Amino acid sequence: MRMTIDLSDHEKGKKYKGDYDADLAALQERLAKIQVAHIVHDRRSVILLEGWDAAGKGGIIKRMTADWDPRYYQVHPIAAPTEVERDHHFLWRFWTRLPAGRNIAIFDRSWYGRVLVERVEGYCDKADWKRAYDEINAFERQQIDAGANIVKLFVHITQETQDEQLAQRLDTPWKRWKTGADDYRNRARRADYLDAMHDMFRKTDTKDAPWHVIDNNYRKAGRIAALTYVADRLEKLVPMDFPDADPAVVELAREAFGYQKT
Repeated sequence: MRMTIDLSDHEKGKKYKGDYDADLAALQERLAKIQVAHIVHDRRSVILLEGWDAAGKGGIIKRMTADWDPRYYQVHPIAAPTEVERDHHFLWRFWTRLPAGRNIAIFDRSWYGRVLVERVEGYCDKADWKRAYDEINAFERQQIDAGANIVKLFVHITQETQDEQLAQRLDTPWKRWKTGADDYRNRARRADYLDAMHDMFRKTDTKDAPWHVIDNNYRKAGRIAALTYVADRLEKLVPMDFPDADPAVVELAREAFGYQKT
């Protein structure tokens, strides 16, 4: 049985003690190789990030994908469902966003909205969100059985850190677009969201699709922790050997410019 996740255990917010720039560059190189491994071995992965408003999910995604080939990954920012999407099962809109072979799909928020914001704000009936835990587990099991890898990150910050980030968005002209009334509606119901989050962890933290909490109260430490976890997990799930050069292409290079294998 997996131990229950308690978000209060992830609020230390310690500064990063290493060489942030060097360590970030090394992680991005690892992640670049991981993406290539997906391409050459025809693998596919889903990386999803949940967390508080202003928790820094976008900053993690930006650094995670910095050295990735844009042809083989997609970022899906998930907002409120459209009218058409609301007329279908809540998982319907996610099926078409799942990655094909050789691709990685990143979800900035995800199907867990059903048991978080939709539960807390009353956008669905109690019977709907209570049923959703089993539906989500079955959905993720289907993806894994079909050959996909799933990495689930929850980006956590304290109320104090969130308030600092919201104030920074108001103070910075080019960040003001990122904040609105919804941030404050959600902020006012933090206790309700904490209850929903802890229920979510208890019911959907599975062996093959576990949750991993990132303490992002200090951004640099949180980013390194997030990228390290993604790299560690995917290196275990995706073959990391790379094929030899095609002999026919090697011969073409030899004829073209005198290539000699080093």
